[in-house]
Amino acid sequence: MIQNKIVVRYLDGHLVKGFTNDFLPNKDLFHLIPMDAPPGTKPLDVRISELKAVFFVKEFGGNPGYKDKQEFDPSKPVMGRKIQVTFKDGEIMLGTTQGYQPNRPGFFIVPADAQSNIERCFVVTAATQEVKFI
Repeated sequence: MIQNKIVVRYLDGHLVKGFTNDFLPNKDLFHLIPMDAPPGTKPLDVRISELKAVFFVKEFGGNPGYKDKQEFDPSKPVMGRKIQVTFKDGEIMLGTTQGYQPNRPGFFIVPADAQSNIERCFVVTAATQEVKFI
C-alpha cells in the first residue's frame, strides 16, 4: 500500500505532518499517522471541512529558508491550466491544475516552482478567497 508523505494545514493554522494511504479527493474524511508516532499508533481522523489544504511533500523538513518562486519557468511546458489561489489567510499559491471546478469541495494544484518541496497540494475550496486562471 502506498503511503503518501503529507502535511495537513487546518483552518485554525496548526499543522500535522505524517503519512496517509487513504486520501481521496471526493471523500470527507481520511486517516493520518503522525510522522513521529510509534508503530501501531491509531491513525487520526482528518476531516476535509476542518482543513485549509493537504500538501503532498518530498521531505517533512523541506528547506525552511527557501521561498517558492511565484512564476512559471518559460523554458518548461505547462501541464494543465495555470492558476492562482489566494487563501483566506492571505497565502498565495501559483501553479497548474487539471480539475478545478468551483462547486467541488477541493482540487489539486502543482506548484509553478519545480524546486518547491510541495509535489502537489489539495486545496480545500472553502478555504480560498479567490481562485483565478491566469
